[in-house]
Amino acid sequence: MTSAIRTEALGKRFLRLVALHNLNLDVPTGAVYALVGPNGAGKTTLIKILMNIFEASSGQATVMGTPSTSIAGDAFKTIGYVSENQELPDWMRVDQFLRYVAAFYPKWDQTLEQDLIRQFDLPLNRRLKNLSRGMRMKAALASALAFHPVLTVLDEPFSGLDPFVRDQLVESLVERAADSTMLISSHDLAEIENFATHVGYLDQGTLKFSEELASLTQRFREVEVVRETPAPLPTNAPATWLQLSEASAMVRFIETRFDAARTAEQVRSVFGNGVRDITFTPMSLRSIFLAIARSPRSANS
Repeated sequence: MTSAIRTEALGKRFLRLVALHNLNLDVPTGAVYALVGPNGAGKTTLIKILMNIFEASSGQATVMGTPSTSIAGDAFKTIGYVSENQELPDWMRVDQFLRYVAAFYPKWDQTLEQDLIRQFDLPLNRRLKNLSRGMRMKAALASALAFHPVLTVLDEPFSGLDPFVRDQLVESLVERAADSTMLISSHDLAEIENFATHVGYLDQGTLKFSEELASLTQRFREVEVVRETPAPLPTNAPATWLQLSEASAMVRFIETRFDAARTAEQVRSVFGNGVRDITFTPMSLRSIFLAIARSPRSANS
């Protein structure tokens, strides 16, 4: 599969602050790629480099085969970009804003525009400065989707929005996902989990992992081992086991390379003949990221 976005050894420094370090990212064409991580992880910095707002300190990035340093002018006729704090011409009414933006895009679809207006319940006769944050984000998103972008880049689009507005935005993105590669940074893991196809975890400027969401959720499991009698935690646990803890005869841990037969065999090998029962429980995306954040071991062990 070809790459819509690719970075190689990408780095960014702000004086002494290392915002991105040796970042190698590959967003496949057609993917809905969720870029997640804590505040200050470098997500916005990365997106601004891809959109040629910031210049990288080292390495390189390509967007739809074009160096990010060349993304300007006509390139944005195929890229829909919405930042977390999107600046809009506040003095314009919503209808004036959409007409103004439409003039820049030869492929602007008025039918789709009307669909988005109805879907988002946009008040066309109100000035942008008088809209709520959620309604402003809807207007910005409508302007970024109505021309059928080949690539859609959204930086924290759900931040600070109430659940109803988030649901509306997610519904619209799901409907457009088949027509556009999407890169979305977000803290809202529950929403992302519902429609992302790929996920990358960025922490302190380092990409901890990047893979298909289905693969990620398949390889993580919460494991409970019930032993015949209490005993100390094993010292020979595999590197793929995170957060071992015990409570009487029960041991809990997180397996990062789950395979039912192999993991069960490892458990019996580590704990010996004193294993009475083994339980494997699937994990939500939020639980997976919490486990990764809290563990000194690698999620890719």
